[in-house]
Amino acid sequence: MPPLIENNQLAKSTEPGQRLIISGRIFNLSCSEYIPDTIVDVWHADDAGTYDNEGYKLRGYTKSNAQGFYLFETILPGKYLNGSDFRPSHIHIKIKPPEFPLLTTQIYFEGDEKIAGDAAASITSGEYDATNRIITLTENEENILEGQFDIAIDGKGLTVGTQDLHLNTGMIYKAQPNPFEDSIDIHYGVFKKAKVGLVVYNMKGQQVAILEQKNMEAEKYYATWQPENSVLSGYYFIAIKINELQVHYIKVYKK
Repeated sequence: MPPLIENNQLAKSTEPGQRLIISGRIFNLSCSEYIPDTIVDVWHADDAGTYDNEGYKLRGYTKSNAQGFYLFETILPGKYLNGSDFRPSHIHIKIKPPEFPLLTTQIYFEGDEKIAGDAAASITSGEYDATNRIITLTENEENILEGQFDIAIDGKGLTVGTQDLHLNTGMIYKAQPNPFEDSIDIHYGVFKKAKVGLVVYNMKGQQVAILEQKNMEAEKYYATWQPENSVLSGYYFIAIKINELQVHYIKVYKK
């Protein structure tokens, strides 16, 4: 078993390369339940495209928290030769929900020109179709790339709703500034009259703050989270609940 990722840092701060944050949520196959305590074992090549085959550099595992969320910070993997051509940048992942089988897969990054010719990643050729495993990366205000990879796997968890439920009920549009220091504004929409909750969770899945909890009409809204001084710096997930079901979330960072 590889080592546990500490403080969400798979790559040390001194590791060369473009910093990258991957986060997401673990769901069952119907996306109706989120699954806590799922092992997410990750490894990848360094900036030069080289794997550590003797130790555990850029290899480790984390677990989804009480709300099914996971996150790790690393660097964008370098490309390496596979025969006469380079493989696209990718991260290996093993996912193991409690009491259910292990799944091993890889994720790739949108815009990588090497995907089209790679047998394990191409959406048009080769045995494997990686369409749902090619994720979009965006650069945050600190020049760190961020990507979201929600995982659907055979497992049993806690009720969350159904896939894409937020498209008909409500969703969080944006949170800014992000990262933030003293306060952050969360812009969200409610699409049908409902009981609405806006809740902040820490990386352990513990509830940190309730920003809204009331019946609301279909409309666009915003709320402000101004954490108390006792709230530590780090990553937090803000989730919107519609009639007690969590239907959408967004990740933020408090400096």
